[in-house]
Amino acid sequence: MTKLLLSLHVLAAIIAIGPVTVAASMFPAVARRSGVGERLHLLHRICRVYGVVGVAVPVFGLATANSLGVLGDAWLLTSMALTAAAALILGLLIIPGQTRALAGQTVTRLGMVTGVFNLLWATVTVLMIVRPGSTTGA
Repeated sequence: MTKLLLSLHVLAAIIAIGPVTVAASMFPAVARRSGVGERLHLLHRICRVYGVVGVAVPVFGLATANSLGVLGDAWLLTSMALTAAAALILGLLIIPGQTRALAGQTVTRLGMVTGVFNLLWATVTVLMIVRPGSTTGA
């Protein structure tokens, strides 16, 4: 069961978080270059839809951690906190900033906020791979 949960967790991360990070990263540059248009609306929709689908990542992650008996480990608690921070940044700063940009408002710092969002996900990914105390020998 653990292998199935871990597989679902990794697949959810790739399928959901990957498109959000790419679309969110592209949005500021496309907005500056092209202004409001079909591509910008598409990038915004990708961020919204895949952001919601991304809820599956921590759900499967917690189920996997429970199965492995590591729910109280510091690396996992740190990953959970960083994941929550990334979700808050997406929901409270990035998506509303994109909405304002689509309404024709000038949006400052959206690229910077998106960079922080991506850095949080990169850190979580490294923690998931390295896992202090891992028995993988890595």
